[in-house]
Amino acid sequence: MTTNEIKQASRLFRLFIAVILVVVVGATAFFYLSPRSNAVVTDTNLYLPTGANYTTLLDSLGRSGKIIRKMPKFRNHAMIAGLYKGVHPGHYRLRKGMSYREVIAMFKHGHQTPVRVTFNNIRTLPQLAGVIARQLEPDSILLVRTLLCDSVAQTYGFTSATFLGMFVPNTYEFYWNTSPKGFISRMKKEYDRFWNRDRTARLDSIGLNRTEAVTLASIVYEETKMSDEMPMVAGVYMNRLRNGMPLQADPTVKFAIGDFTLRRILRRHLDVESPYNTYKHAGLPPGPICMPSIRAVDAVLHYKHHNYLYFCAKPDFSGYHVFSATLAGHNRNAQAYARALNRAKIYR
Repeated sequence: MTTNEIKQASRLFRLFIAVILVVVVGATAFFYLSPRSNAVVTDTNLYLPTGANYTTLLDSLGRSGKIIRKMPKFRNHAMIAGLYKGVHPGHYRLRKGMSYREVIAMFKHGHQTPVRVTFNNIRTLPQLAGVIARQLEPDSILLVRTLLCDSVAQTYGFTSATFLGMFVPNTYEFYWNTSPKGFISRMKKEYDRFWNRDRTARLDSIGLNRTEAVTLASIVYEETKMSDEMPMVAGVYMNRLRNGMPLQADPTVKFAIGDFTLRRILRRHLDVESPYNTYKHAGLPPGPICMPSIRAVDAVLHYKHHNYLYFCAKPDFSGYHVFSATLAGHNRNAQAYARALNRAKIYR
């Protein structure tokens, strides 16, 4: 063979080998990536923390047959797809019967499954941090530091006293690895969405701004959990505000003392010096005393118009209240409730 023939034969041989390699790799890839390949053994929620790498992923998936049917296939596919170069942290929902291709694409491109985050009945920002930390990746310490940072509250137009009112209790979808500031930023958007045109119009009609409405709603929410009664309670406080009377709301005293378990407010409790003590200071307190429910806020916006200035818990402990327009009538109701507390041996 001439030199040219040898060179040509060599090129053909290398081309043949290359074609064989392409076919083998392609066949292998097809085998591993086939949509019909049954990779996931059982429905699984997988959480990859921030900073996780490919080794972390393999450790999370565990041994063959536990989550992934055949881990050697998974690792081979990872080499083909380049997954070993990096994975995205987050929450992933692996569904039984998913293929290797689907699973790897999920981790490679960060196709997270959102988690549902619910919070309500919150009284303080640290309590909110604890609830969120049980549902999202950031720990409660980091969340508390961020939530209690004055500059963070100011960024969104709030003070440390009013910041709790920005968080509207509900159920939301988040990516599990959302940062504390990402969580807060999302909550500001939800807050602005909550205050839609209709609610804003109601604010104008009752003469309160957003923060004032939420603050009053927090008192209403602490006074009664009965949704049908909330507009009546809100009406009492609106009457007092209009008449220049102190609100004299027992829940604000509990907040000032820092003891939410009190069932009886005694005279010594009323002496606590605090801007939240509405027996001593007229008008609304500096900020909300809890995170009011949406129904409580709407109850303030649609408060019941009446002439009542007082209300007292019913002595049957039903959770409802009796209302009165005069102090004499209120004193009779209060005495009846006090006797009921004594009979039940409730002294604090």
